[in-house]
Amino acid sequence: MTETFNHFKQPDASSAFATLALPASQLANLTQLGYHTMTPVQAASLPLALAGHDLIVQAKTGSGKTAAFALVLLNNLERAAKPSQNAEPEAQPTGPRFAVQALVLCPTRELADQVTMEIRRLARSEDNIKTLTLCGGAPMHGQKASLAHGAHIVVGTPGRIIDHLTRGHLTLDALNTLVLDEADRMLDMGFIDDIAQVVKHCPEQRQTLLFSATYPEGIAELGARFLRTPKEVKLKEQHAQSKIEQRCYEVIEVDRLDAVGKLLNHFRPASTLAFCNTRQQCRDLVDVLRAQGFEALALHGELEQRDRDQVLVQFANRSCSVLVATDVASRGLDIAQLAAVINVDVSPDPQVHIHRIGRTGRADEQGLVLTLVSLDEMGSIGKIEAAQGTESEWHPLGELTAQPGGRLLPPMRTLHITGGRKDKIRPGDVLGALTGEAGFTAAQVGKINVNEFSTYVAVDRAIAAEAVKRLSAAKVKGKKVKVRLLTE
Repeated sequence: MTETFNHFKQPDASSAFATLALPASQLANLTQLGYHTMTPVQAASLPLALAGHDLIVQAKTGSGKTAAFALVLLNNLERAAKPSQNAEPEAQPTGPRFAVQALVLCPTRELADQVTMEIRRLARSEDNIKTLTLCGGAPMHGQKASLAHGAHIVVGTPGRIIDHLTRGHLTLDALNTLVLDEADRMLDMGFIDDIAQVVKHCPEQRQTLLFSATYPEGIAELGARFLRTPKEVKLKEQHAQSKIEQRCYEVIEVDRLDAVGKLLNHFRPASTLAFCNTRQQCRDLVDVLRAQGFEALALHGELEQRDRDQVLVQFANRSCSVLVATDVASRGLDIAQLAAVINVDVSPDPQVHIHRIGRTGRADEQGLVLTLVSLDEMGSIGKIEAAQGTESEWHPLGELTAQPGGRLLPPMRTLHITGGRKDKIRPGDVLGALTGEAGFTAAQVGKINVNEFSTYVAVDRAIAAEAVKRLSAAKVKGKKVKVRLLTE
């Protein structure tokens, strides 16, 4: 039977990383990165995990969970000695120190990329630690070549990991740490059989860490199948009521989608994440909002990876005012300075609702949560009130009036450049081209995302068309590039 551990209370704010049994070099690196005090999930899980226990951890996005498991898997690595330049090839050290020792399974490529970046940041105090990302959407032959040179840590999506395992490119005989990140979303996406197939290739004697934002029934099944007497860490999500203003509006079903536009025109938030319970509701709402003059994009499970990447880029770089998403599709999405969350549909799960509203009001920012509620959803609102320990604040739709200012337009637009990391393009190259030969100022240029084969750059809305013309005539990295405006 699975042993569980009573959930932890919020740790004292003075919880310092220095209290952990980590190498001095790792502690020094954490200090340089600005990691002085552990977040609640880190303080609750790290002592147990560093002691070797399997864990089931329920923690929201943005809680510091990546560092919580990254520090463990780095601590578990058997360090590889640097090969001697004078030794014969057969005398070079071999064995588990040069094989994959840690595997992190993620539901999506963008989450895998975020996890890899964080692991590399946390590993920079150590010599000769190699981390690879293995996800769909990238050529197999390049990943095969990287694996042939060896890696200590692999981060990837289940399908692509299975591809490499079945083809013999990847072996996990030396694995000591397996991490299942955002396990609830992997369950939602139907990955349980894929996870089981990957686990078959892992040694039985390993440490397994499972992280999940919510705790559906399937998590217990995962724990029973793949973990050994795990300890359980559950941290109740709480958001500062003073930072997040929550309002409820009663609607009848036929008015629900139209009411979203009324909320946007009244409050005029700079960026809004609107949650729907179904993919079809997402598509319908985007159609309604676009007809009303809003620049809205949809994020749901049926999008191709390329389309999903472009949607996320445009919302993160302020080229899109409203992102309409399902809960499953939005998992792992971490947008800074999100002005508002609109619950177009009420979630029947109070923890999902709490997870939704935690996307706004982060750091020192104020947040706004607007929830549309039909009579059929009143029972769900009652459960949410019980979970939050507060009563809902109700307002009539009739008090909403369109504020002056015209259409609610995003401040930026996104340019797509053909060429990316494979072409040795860096953000500085793009910024240099725009502020040099193209003649724009740095203040007119926003976020720059360089992917493997493509680059996206946000520019001030007023200069977007001219930026396409000038950048097409200029050179990036000494070469002409194809540039176009991304459109809805």
